[in-house]
Amino acid sequence: MCAGIGVHSGSHARMALLPAPAGSGIVFVRGDLKGVDNRIPARADCVSSTAMSTTLANAAGASVDTVEHLMAALAGLEIDNIIIELDGPEVPIMDGSSAPFVELLANVGTKTLNAPRQRLEILDRVSVGAGERVAALEPCEDTVFDLTIRYADSVIGEQHFVYRPSRTAFLRDIAEARTYGFMRDVAQLRAAGKANGASHDNTIVIDGGRVVNPHGLRFEDEFVRHKVLDAIGDMALLGAPFIGRYSAQQPGHALNAALTAKLLATPSAWRLVEDANVNAAPLAALARG
Repeated sequence: MCAGIGVHSGSHARMALLPAPAGSGIVFVRGDLKGVDNRIPARADCVSSTAMSTTLANAAGASVDTVEHLMAALAGLEIDNIIIELDGPEVPIMDGSSAPFVELLANVGTKTLNAPRQRLEILDRVSVGAGERVAALEPCEDTVFDLTIRYADSVIGEQHFVYRPSRTAFLRDIAEARTYGFMRDVAQLRAAGKANGASHDNTIVIDGGRVVNPHGLRFEDEFVRHKVLDAIGDMALLGAPFIGRYSAQQPGHALNAALTAKLLATPSAWRLVEDANVNAAPLAALARG
């Protein structure tokens, strides 16, 4: 069992990742909620908030916050079916990246299921946003994430990264990239009920034009790599891996949610195709003391 605090709620939660049969998809189960529907599908139509993270909710009002880092790990390891049992309102932040989730899943391994994987092929360009904040999905023979971020703060500046999904590339280039924030925003965020569990242990902290974490950065361009990680997690809510090119300038959870919603509302822009690969799920229940 994985346990930790939520970066925004500050609440402690335990989480178990359990195998699921083909066709189940990815489902969160809030074990601490009794007498209500506590199953929350990890789908784009269940996105209820994108304020500093991605929150999912079902029709009964049961919700789970900060799902993006775990969703990115599942996408990076090509896991299609899983039950995620949680006894709190938010996925534990761990170290602020996907790496701890990848470690758990890699240690137990996956099993193939007797069902073909489907992919969502992009047929026409769909875009959202305006000005400096835009995101788009467009046809491409392969899957590509192409992101650019720009900050006035010199410790970040302008960073650009192109990621072509594979298990090797995810583990090497993306999984360890951590979330980040500015010290100047802490008071405002906490007044809004956010960042209550944030610390140097789970967030890259920027103050006065420098990274103040004792061990510095894991990558020189860790900031844009984490934005790629977030985009992978948010796009995984489409319910199937996509074939196409995702490109974004100044991306964020709200922009990603708007893009997935617009794509799914434009049926002429996509189709489901059968992959040569098969569905996968965790080999067994995961446990960590």
